[in-house]
Amino acid sequence: MAWHAQLDLHYSLAQSSCQQTVARYQHSGPLRILQSLYPEGPAICHNVLVHPPSGLVGGDTLQLNVQVDSGAHGLITTPGATRFYRSADAEAVQNTQLHLADGARLEWLPLEAIAYNACRARNEVCAHLAPSAQLLGWDVTALGLPHANQPFESGSLWQHLEMPGVWLERGVLAANNALDQRWLQSPLGLHGMRCVGTLFWLRGAGLKHHDGVELALTSARDIAAQMPMAAHSGVTCPNDQVVVLRVLGPQVEPVMQTLKAVWLHWRQNLWGVGRQLSDASPRIWAM
Repeated sequence: MAWHAQLDLHYSLAQSSCQQTVARYQHSGPLRILQSLYPEGPAICHNVLVHPPSGLVGGDTLQLNVQVDSGAHGLITTPGATRFYRSADAEAVQNTQLHLADGARLEWLPLEAIAYNACRARNEVCAHLAPSAQLLGWDVTALGLPHANQPFESGSLWQHLEMPGVWLERGVLAANNALDQRWLQSPLGLHGMRCVGTLFWLRGAGLKHHDGVELALTSARDIAAQMPMAAHSGVTCPNDQVVVLRVLGPQVEPVMQTLKAVWLHWRQNLWGVGRQLSDASPRIWAM
């Protein structure tokens, strides 16, 4: 039987204090958040998104709707990977809708999505930003389980990243025929890599007039150049409102190493948060 789950998460400023971000949510099905945490002080609310079944099969749907009010700052992550298991028929779908009001900030930092062999999956993230809202986020996809000798030999994962009217990335990672396999191995495709990581900084208004753009580009290039996957990393500013870093790797760990380092630098130097901490990474990542 297919499982359908939905979580509506709302960040706002506490009425008693204009400095504290609070999170309220409603859920149906097996999708919820743990206790709100404030390791950086009251201004930034950290939440861990939990899906108790830990994976999706054909017909399952996870729907996440996030609203961030003006002046609020939320950070969302997960305790482990999202797993798309083998499916003989229907797709498994994870759909995330992010809505940020003017002056809102959100960090969308789920751990990797693993596409198991013979899965049929769809992973969608759509960000709606008011003119002065900002979003730091990433999307990490792993094909198969290389360490367990379980390669991605068939199946497909449909990827969709969007800021409507501004930025759209859409593609299918598939391994169903010889052409698919050729693309996975080709230097014009994944070049034999099995993990794709995308880190993005989005702003509602034009980034062209924001003095952090050159810093974001330069710092990402400098940091990536010192990482194991330097030869398979690249950062660009495709338009006035988007900066994107892409990393390919044979597995998740070296890709995440680059993304986390650049994310920490960006949030500290573009937003001025976390500078007092040696590492502002969510504690759940170290457990």
